[in-house]
Amino acid sequence: MKPKHWTLAGLAVLVAAGGAPWGVGYVTEQHWREATLEVNRAQPFLNFQTDEYRRGVLGSEVSATVTLIDPETGDSRSVAVDIQISHGITGSLMDFRPRDGWQPQGADWFPESEPVLTLETRLWGSATLELDAPVMRIEGPDESSFIQSSGGLVRVDVGRLGEEAELLVVWPAVRVHGPALDVTVDDFHVEQSMEWLVGDIWTGSGVMAVDTMTLQAPESSPVTLKGLSLESLSETDDGGQRLDSRVTLSLESAALPDEMFGPHRLEVALEGLDVASWNTFSRALTDLQSLAINEYDDPAAAFEQQMAVVQRFNGAVHGLAAQGFSAGVRELSLETPEGEVSGSLMVSHPELSGDQRDTMLMVMQALKGSVDFSMPMTLAENYPAVRMQVAPLLKQGLLVQEGERLVMEGRMEDLVLTVNEVQIPLPPLL
Repeated sequence: MKPKHWTLAGLAVLVAAGGAPWGVGYVTEQHWREATLEVNRAQPFLNFQTDEYRRGVLGSEVSATVTLIDPETGDSRSVAVDIQISHGITGSLMDFRPRDGWQPQGADWFPESEPVLTLETRLWGSATLELDAPVMRIEGPDESSFIQSSGGLVRVDVGRLGEEAELLVVWPAVRVHGPALDVTVDDFHVEQSMEWLVGDIWTGSGVMAVDTMTLQAPESSPVTLKGLSLESLSETDDGGQRLDSRVTLSLESAALPDEMFGPHRLEVALEGLDVASWNTFSRALTDLQSLAINEYDDPAAAFEQQMAVVQRFNGAVHGLAAQGFSAGVRELSLETPEGEVSGSLMVSHPELSGDQRDTMLMVMQALKGSVDFSMPMTLAENYPAVRMQVAPLLKQGLLVQEGERLVMEGRMEDLVLTVNEVQIPLPPLL
């Protein structure tokens, strides 16, 4: 290539590199406005309002208002936020800061440094939101309560234009002290991976873990929980048409000064859900919940809308059941000094044919279920509160003694719940 051609090529590269930040800034503004609209639409708790967007070549400045809303009461609190944006060749970096600062005037919440909240975006639709929190101590007005934190990290990675996300939370230590309770948490850790499936349905897995949690009430012995974890898994099979979801809560041990017992485990499962029907049900349930939040000026119009939502919800329940599913507590296991408490509770509905769906009147008519429960007899003998709970069940025959244990075994079919041979007719509620 001749020198002249090299010069022209070099100039073209320089022009492209110089103009790239302007183009990135333009795309960033569009992504910002679309993202804030989507966040406001997706939930009722948080509202973003862009007051002013001043876009430049190498950077931009944004003035925004963030409003936190209590959906039940309608109470809200707004915070003015200033955002400094730096434009690069392939993305932008946003630095968020409350206009009045991270703490009230004269306060010393962050003795070492202030929090840093940033959002890094890329042209191809990925973004990383990161909060770097420093050491913190916030005291109440009467100085009898406070929140103390070692500092921590929160990071959210979003990819595929918002169709996948990963969450990471690392927080070494937190203490919340009040007149009624003192709570200390050590080594709090969260990891969550999600992938959008359809509508409001996401799949993925996650775990929330706490190494140690101590609860101390005034004039009471401390309770120490070790190895607390909450695991979740949602995945599809049958070509993405069926959804299985599982949540498992486990605890290695719970300890008082003079005794320790554990481990404990609780697993809840939803299996074989039809994805399309579950999405319809989820949206209908969200609309049904919104009815209790929204206020209407026209009672007649409000009543018509409520009836329409209730009818759509009932239709979603019937559609979900007709496709078949099973749900319930797959496993309950509690280790106590007296012995193990165990049980399970599952409910299922068969998948119906087309003709069966057309003649389906009630969901409960085809529901089947099973329940089993077992606990040591000495647990009721040693603890009056437990004894008061199990005494009516023993009297009715819903709990029976087998050796040294109290046992419940039941099944549900044809609108009848049979527990230890005691039959209980069920009302056709659904």
